[in-house]
Amino acid sequence: MNELLVIADPSLMAERAAWLENLARERRLSEHTLDAYERDTRQFLTFLTGHLAGPATLGDIRELRPADFRAFLAARRKQGSGARSLGRNLAGLRSLLRHLEKKGLVNAAGAGAIRSPKQPKSLPKPLSDTQAITVASNEAQLHDEPWIAARDAAVMTLLYGCGLRISEALDLIPSELKKGATTLRITGKGNKTRLVPLLSVVFDAVEKYRTLCPYDLEPGEPLFRGARGGKLQPAIIQRAMQKLRSAFGLPETATPHALRHSFATHLLAGGGDLRTIQELLGHASLSTTQVYTGVDASRLLEVYDRAHPRA
Repeated sequence: MNELLVIADPSLMAERAAWLENLARERRLSEHTLDAYERDTRQFLTFLTGHLAGPATLGDIRELRPADFRAFLAARRKQGSGARSLGRNLAGLRSLLRHLEKKGLVNAAGAGAIRSPKQPKSLPKPLSDTQAITVASNEAQLHDEPWIAARDAAVMTLLYGCGLRISEALDLIPSELKKGATTLRITGKGNKTRLVPLLSVVFDAVEKYRTLCPYDLEPGEPLFRGARGGKLQPAIIQRAMQKLRSAFGLPETATPHALRHSFATHLLAGGGDLRTIQELLGHASLSTTQVYTGVDASRLLEVYDRAHPRA
């Protein structure tokens, strides 16, 4: 507390304490988030002590300009903070300033004019091929009702066998999976249509579900149904995967969407062409597919060495 008393005027410190109390009592933020916000604003006020050559006051906060916030972020970056930490620093400051602005004490426009640091793209974590095959199998499903177990297996198989988004799988209608079909027409983001191969193992999983499903699956109605006959919701599949994670000791990153990541990553590892995988996933940009599959410079150089005439 002694450190806090010398980095800001008592009236400003009192308002900061009221803001933190409001976050805890009314917003019910977690203790972890509250600790982060307390630390972030303390670091900012400590910076201002040096920046202004004295403890900050509410009047000083009113006079802050975008350049002052940029100076703080630059100082934090020099101390080793990354983009995620800087983004959180700024979020905490904005929250405090909005609190002060609501009370008519400051204008929060200065902080609002600062763009949050660009966050690094985090690479997805695919399942291993053994894990993906296991969770997509009918034998692994944990539901006691056979038709629901077959349904969950069919959805998982579509995600891993065709690289579908969960919404794309649940939007399918029976007429789109005809016997003998070798491709599946998918309408994805932005109403973009793409063709993906329909493997026999995928069709067989869907057919097993169709055979067991107690509801009439009319051609134009949803293929996958919930327990009461309505359209199957993504949360049901997410909960099924959660149970599989527990049963098979899979990591928290093992989600339905991780099966789509696994589809792409395993194709690439098996020698698949990045551009083709882009088309199969329905990505608008090749750079998105590159991040999605975790491809790095060494992998691209390997493809170049193998395929370029001058390599």
